[in-house]
Amino acid sequence: MAAFLDPADAGPHLSPGGEGADAPLPSPELVALAHAHGVDSTYDPGSGPVLVAPHTLVAVLAALGVDAGSPEAVEGELERHRAEVAGRLVPSCVVVRSGRRTALDVPAEARLSVELEAGGEWTLPAGRSHWLPADLPLGRHRLRVRAKGREQTATLIVAPQRLPELGARGWGFLAQLYSVLSERSWGMGDLGDLKEIAQWSGNDLGAAFLQINPLHAALPGVPSDPSPYRPSSRRFADPVHLRVEDVPEYAYAGSGEQAELAELAEKARRLRGEVLRHDGLIDRDAVWELKRRALEILHEVPRGVGREAAYRAFVEREGEWLEKYAVWCALAEAHGSDWRSWSKGLRRPDSPQVAAAKAELGKQVEFHRWLAWLVDEQLGAAQHAAEEAGMPIGLIHDLAVGAHPDGADAWVLQDVLAEGISVGAPPDAFNAHGQDWGLPPWRPDALAATGYAPYAELLRAAARHAGAIRIDHVMGLFRLWWVPAGHPPTQGAYVRYDAEAMLGVLALEAYRAGAHVIGEDLGTVEPGVREELAGRGILGTSVLWFERDWQAKGAVLPPERWRAACLATLTTHDLPSTAARLSGEHVELRDRLGLLARPVAEEQAEARVELAEWKEELRRLGLLGASEELSTEALYAFLLATPAELVGVWLPDLVGDPRPQNLPGTWDQYPNWRLPVADGSGTPLTLERIAAAPAPAGVTAALGRRTPAREAS
Repeated sequence: MAAFLDPADAGPHLSPGGEGADAPLPSPELVALAHAHGVDSTYDPGSGPVLVAPHTLVAVLAALGVDAGSPEAVEGELERHRAEVAGRLVPSCVVVRSGRRTALDVPAEARLSVELEAGGEWTLPAGRSHWLPADLPLGRHRLRVRAKGREQTATLIVAPQRLPELGARGWGFLAQLYSVLSERSWGMGDLGDLKEIAQWSGNDLGAAFLQINPLHAALPGVPSDPSPYRPSSRRFADPVHLRVEDVPEYAYAGSGEQAELAELAEKARRLRGEVLRHDGLIDRDAVWELKRRALEILHEVPRGVGREAAYRAFVEREGEWLEKYAVWCALAEAHGSDWRSWSKGLRRPDSPQVAAAKAELGKQVEFHRWLAWLVDEQLGAAQHAAEEAGMPIGLIHDLAVGAHPDGADAWVLQDVLAEGISVGAPPDAFNAHGQDWGLPPWRPDALAATGYAPYAELLRAAARHAGAIRIDHVMGLFRLWWVPAGHPPTQGAYVRYDAEAMLGVLALEAYRAGAHVIGEDLGTVEPGVREELAGRGILGTSVLWFERDWQAKGAVLPPERWRAACLATLTTHDLPSTAARLSGEHVELRDRLGLLARPVAEEQAEARVELAEWKEELRRLGLLGASEELSTEALYAFLLATPAELVGVWLPDLVGDPRPQNLPGTWDQYPNWRLPVADGSGTPLTLERIAAAPAPAGVTAALGRRTPAREAS
């Protein structure tokens, strides 16, 4: 049977994405094989369905360990898949919701038993209908199935049906921590500053939360990649965020060490001054050079008995992943950060050569374990400070969608990540070229085979010192756009994940940590996804400028029609600041950098119309005030008039900073992720000056003086 159909046989409205009309189409067998492994054979860029090209399906299937390189291979793989499904007694992982009886597709004569996580066993008598009871306790259990003279086991995860309600509405700041420098920080915002922001906004302003950018460990090397969304590891935070003076050993350093520490602090003071000059930029590498030396000094200071015990407890708790992470860090310092360029014996974390290198690099490995402990301590102290300041939620930590292919996580987790694949987004009405984010995705089959253990551990770490976690591109728990290496983003395919499992594991880990969950669901969202998230108690993200009634020609969406289950805000790190929106400077910036797809006059006219529409809506609601001018305060008052459960205030909006922290589509044309918070003229401001500025009182008064919409309605 032919591997590819003639294009005419597929219908006139379908053609392979990113290819000409005469390109071959996938055969029914190839499509069937793709669907069997969760690979979609079509996608919709907004203008109707498009077929995924055959070579893309072949490449994506290869990354899943499936050979589709010839018609014979496709038929053989289909037969193997059918035999595997028919022959198994139970899938490798079963995820159910607490409080629901769940039917299992097992042979009629099967006997079931469950080894409970906390000890004990539950057994279903033979001959009964195979329903798992509704009262199984939450947790990770072991399901055993016996039938046909065989026995198979599976991980059984019992998740809560939904996460607890927030209890009350609240507002809080959205901050890129590196950008908020105090008079004490060493050239970029740090975990000491995080405590200060939490205490100030909680105690003085009544904030309920503080959401920050990912603090994940960055890929080492100079120059480093400043993006917090392409980390080396999502599992561990970066020690560049440490407040050196808050390390307890700092007080016990000897006189010689104190002299060198003082010299380093003076260099940090000068570095901070350079950042705070007009148009100054954050130099992460210079900050780390100073902090690294200071921390090496402090590592040699003896720890007290209690501190030593706490450190050992941390190492035991973090287990194998910490050990491998620390080994990777030491190897990266010795051989470079791209582990694929290392000698062959070092490319697998469980190899004898790695064991030998670990012994040889023992001091460096120990140093990186210790750094991870210090960061964990200071993160815990920051969340404690937020709680002490009266925040009902506290810190909201951000979990990036993936990690750098050359980094620690990719080395540690290579058995459950797809090799030769990066995730991104398909072409759509806003970006005809699609997007490639350069991050390897989970392999859904391999992840299920582990009982979702690496994913669960990642979530557990993210929620440990948080009142909530933000899941970047939460739609990726349902499907991800896979782009094979060497392919443009237009030639990718959606790969499906077991959303019931992904959401169940997320709900279980968040519930156990007492944390809420916010999903970043901006952009193309598949029908039903937002409803499923809301049903689970997971909040979405709503940005004012995108909230339109597309059934009414894109009219401004009135506040009463906004969803309640969301974090509502005016902007994000990837969007223009409110000051730039109000002045039109965001269009001018994109024009200067050559990023506009239309004449600048058209873009400016559209921006003016957008502002006029919002001004009219706020006038209708009586939110403009005596000046009748569209203002930052009025826009935040509009957000509070919606039923949104959380309202996020972009911290730079307090002082009129017009610059975005990140400008998508740029690399060296714009200083992404390196801008300190500044006033309207571009002069950077310290945290102390931000807190003393008159604008915070105006914005927070707009949030605090109005009756919450849910109570008023």
